[in-house]
Amino acid sequence: MSLDQHTKLYLGLAFAAGILITLGYKDFYPDLERRYHDRLRKNRTRRRSSTQVSLQVNEPQDDSPAAPQPATAIREGIEGAIGNTPLIRIKSLSDATGCDILAKAEFLNAAGNSPKDRVALSMIQMAEAEGFLTPNSGDKVYEGTVGSTGISLAAICRARGYTAHICMPDDVAIEKSDLLLRLGAVVERVRPASIVDKGQFVNMARARAQQHTSDPNQKGRGFFADQFENPANYLAHLHGTGREIFEQTGGQLDAFVAGAGTGGTISGCALYLKPRLPNMKVVLADPQGSGLYNKIKHGVMFSPTEKEGTRRRHQVDSIVEGIGVNRVTHNFEAGRELVDDAVKVTDDQAMMMARWLVERDGLFVGSSSAVNCVAAVKTALELGAGHRVVTILCDSGTRHLSKFWAKAGTIGGDDEMTMDGILNPKPSAS
Repeated sequence: MSLDQHTKLYLGLAFAAGILITLGYKDFYPDLERRYHDRLRKNRTRRRSSTQVSLQVNEPQDDSPAAPQPATAIREGIEGAIGNTPLIRIKSLSDATGCDILAKAEFLNAAGNSPKDRVALSMIQMAEAEGFLTPNSGDKVYEGTVGSTGISLAAICRARGYTAHICMPDDVAIEKSDLLLRLGAVVERVRPASIVDKGQFVNMARARAQQHTSDPNQKGRGFFADQFENPANYLAHLHGTGREIFEQTGGQLDAFVAGAGTGGTISGCALYLKPRLPNMKVVLADPQGSGLYNKIKHGVMFSPTEKEGTRRRHQVDSIVEGIGVNRVTHNFEAGRELVDDAVKVTDDQAMMMARWLVERDGLFVGSSSAVNCVAAVKTALELGAGHRVVTILCDSGTRHLSKFWAKAGTIGGDDEMTMDGILNPKPSAS
């Protein structure tokens, strides 16, 4: 065979081989192409996830089970949901003063929705530890209160195997006694009277506890909680509220502002904060008619409304409930020396502040919280811009509908309200 014939043969074989290879791979190639593009898509996905993690957070995840939560995330009963309340920045007050005005949201305590949850639990636990109370034995807890402590006690008593018997003045907001009844408490509304009167609500509660204990026909014993004098009150805030505020602020605060009824909150917080922050100011927020303002400012427990014939209302001549008193309690005395200043707040200022907080911040609070916020603003303005002030939001306005909020009025259309108007209001007609 000649060379030319060999060449032609090789070319023919090569051509045939090319055809066979093409025919062999024509079905296999799409699979290779699919795999190649799949690999490209996976690489692009990995690059996106590494550089745009935030965009992947809310995308649907796989169906694998969620990681189990630690056992510490589970609270034990209603008692476990007391304390560790959030510290919130009140935007409108902060903007108006140039300071950070922060509020401890104590209305988010889960039993009675006020700082008195801490106090009630502390008093009951201490009484149990000392053998004065035994769960499910028929023991009953007696207390004299204008509302919040009684509500907290009623809820916690139910959770721990007791019944609460609450004595309260008959001029406090009716929704408080209604709530107590729904919590299964015995409610005894008595006429307002001086602390020296045996019929005064605190004295009445003490007497009822003694009667229970001495009555052989009564099951269990009577325990008088005595929130005004019981050290478990201020200790609850020393070990709880004050410590939480210090931790939540990182130890960065210039003033702590709070009202005083029993005095436990301001004393307990001052006792924790002052040793750690000696330059921090502790300021008392005091409603009209209370004598504590003069006790701090002048060392004398006195209010002009104590003059003969000048008192218009019982207790402390104010529509504010929960703070203000005309005697020095053990709990207030425990921290009184650490209180640097006091601010007097009128009913008109408190009502206008309550309206402001709803309209500007959506915060619907009670009368004592409004007093605290007025005093916090005054303190912030005195300190000057750039400082940090912490106060307490005690309870919701829902407990004050028939009294404080009935007088404060409805919300809406108050766009012209100013902070200067709140601090310097025109006197009301009442």
